[in-house]
Amino acid sequence: MMPPEEESPDGGGTGDKDSGLVFLQALKSGSTRKQGCDPFAQTQRSKLQHRRARINQQINKEMRMRAGAENLFRATSNHKVKETVALELSYVNSNLQLLKEELEELNSSVDVYQNDRFLSSSSESISVPMIPLGLKETKELDLLAPLKDFISEHYGEEGILFEKEIKEFMELRQAMRTPSRNEAGLELLMEYYNQLYFLDSRFFPPNKSLGVFFHWYDSLTGVPSHQRALAFEKGSVLFNIGALHTQIGARQDRASLPGLNQAIDAFQKAAGAFNYLKENFSNAPSLDMSSASLNMLVRLMVAQVQECVFEKMTLLRAQHDFLSRLQLAQEAARVEDVYSLVHQTMTQPHVKDYVPFSWTTMVHVKSEHFKALSHYFAAVALCDCPAASDAEFPEQEKAFIQFHVTMPDGPSLRVLLQDPEERRKLGKAHLKKAIMKHEEAMRIHGLCKILRKMDILQEVLSFAHKRSLNKYSEIDHEEDFFETGDAPDIHPKTHQKPEIKSPNFSQVKVTDLFHRLGPLSVFSAKNKWYPARRVHLRRGENGFGFTLRGDSPVLIAGVIPGGCAAEAGLKEGDYIMSVNGKDCKWSKHAEVVQLLKSTGEEGVEIIVITLQGSEGPKTVDKKAAAMSSGGGVLKSNKENNRKSLMNSKSASTLLVWSKKSKRSKKSTYGVPFTAVGDNEVMY
Repeated sequence: MMPPEEESPDGGGTGDKDSGLVFLQALKSGSTRKQGCDPFAQTQRSKLQHRRARINQQINKEMRMRAGAENLFRATSNHKVKETVALELSYVNSNLQLLKEELEELNSSVDVYQNDRFLSSSSESISVPMIPLGLKETKELDLLAPLKDFISEHYGEEGILFEKEIKEFMELRQAMRTPSRNEAGLELLMEYYNQLYFLDSRFFPPNKSLGVFFHWYDSLTGVPSHQRALAFEKGSVLFNIGALHTQIGARQDRASLPGLNQAIDAFQKAAGAFNYLKENFSNAPSLDMSSASLNMLVRLMVAQVQECVFEKMTLLRAQHDFLSRLQLAQEAARVEDVYSLVHQTMTQPHVKDYVPFSWTTMVHVKSEHFKALSHYFAAVALCDCPAASDAEFPEQEKAFIQFHVTMPDGPSLRVLLQDPEERRKLGKAHLKKAIMKHEEAMRIHGLCKILRKMDILQEVLSFAHKRSLNKYSEIDHEEDFFETGDAPDIHPKTHQKPEIKSPNFSQVKVTDLFHRLGPLSVFSAKNKWYPARRVHLRRGENGFGFTLRGDSPVLIAGVIPGGCAAEAGLKEGDYIMSVNGKDCKWSKHAEVVQLLKSTGEEGVEIIVITLQGSEGPKTVDKKAAAMSSGGGVLKSNKENNRKSLMNSKSASTLLVWSKKSKRSKKSTYGVPFTAVGDNEVMY
């Protein structure tokens, strides 16, 4: 096992050590499978997640007690019992409120997920804390008995023979509950999410339940939910993919350009995961996966991307020339604009009581803070940069016309840009507004008890406020008898628009763990077939008397009337499962033919099955055949369209027999020798 993650004093892990929590375990087969974090590693983040799990369990216990007490209160007619139950209910409700407050404080511990470098001592660049999400917790799930029973009942195989595959899937699920905070953790969640596609196809028929409940806790309230639908499991894992991206983004060193680029990428991918969840999954039983909550999370992630873009601008730009400082002011105004939208979303009726108050307050603080910064950089551009020369004037005029939402009152644009005194007056107005907004941000910050404990945020706000005050004192003259005007707002503009990056499921290639059950085109939960038949064949003068088509499994496309195959009971549409005891579910056409040709006078014993509702042979759709070479998965519903990008070893078997052959419309007895199709061979 690798050494545990090292933690910085403020609780954020170091950038290179988090991978130490990912360890490999050799399976009995000799293969390796990624595992989750070491549950005994006492890092700040793991302690936080353990506290979350404990609170979730206590909330679940209290809610069950409350449900029982409410049922008893409604059922009893005894007045004394009612009084006792009512008193008990008040205690339970009080405990629930305390637990929810404790969980809210836990969700507000954003500093634990941050990098240890918030302030850059060598520059004025300041990294404001970001808002990450904690992972959804889930209960352990024992699938051994249900899947073994389904294999025996549906597939006619001995369930005990598939214990290894079932346990491997359960180990993967257990591992994904504690992913490491890096790419390896994301790959682990992606691997499990992709395996759920195969689990769905193999074990979840459309009109029957497997009898398994998936239990997950709400990320923010801790309220438990459970459903039989596998879509709930998929959606919860997808939520955790987005949440893990937020933690990865928050931990980056945003005082460096590589760290900023990684943070931007992480928050864009988080927005993509939440947006994909919103668009493809509906009727979620938990509030964190409701459409309103996911919409809020997408907007929050986009705002944090925009904040990183602003910080990137401060690193890339020299910040000394007039146009660069105008661009910085407009970038800050853009950040204020998107955070204002997030704040509006968080204060809507369906979200207001659900989102932690500290989140809403921090978003409001950031909105005011970046508005103040936009006015500060506008003032610096006007006061610290020299007046425009005649050569510089056209370019500065063009930029300045688009800079304010409304043009400032006073002299003409040429006078404003070329007269240092007029520039100072407008700059002073911008600084006055900046100071007012800084003070408003500090006032809002002081309203939240949790944020008051966050030293770094207090430091950021104080630093920016003092900087604006110092600049105001610097340009203020004793002989200024004019009243400082009200500076117009700055037009928001960005040079890098945030991108919502949908999850790239194809980047993690998986192999169907239940590959041995056979190709999904036939051996899936939605298909039903008649009991397998054991047939003994002898070769006649004209061969066995049937035609074969396709691969994995090979299909009997035609049976010659009066031939050996017809007399033995073979039918058009049968699939060959085995030849002389050798499993042929995954065999190629040529391999089955070779097994048949190698038989002697004693004949050959084959096992075949027939799909229920089968009406004869079907040809392979050309598009599906083309995709099979690249491992495509064809699925009609929207949630599984992305599976067409998967490229696993078993994906090439997911070939659907989707179009009937023109010759198959004839009866079995109407297939003459000359009617054999291009892909059919007579034996």
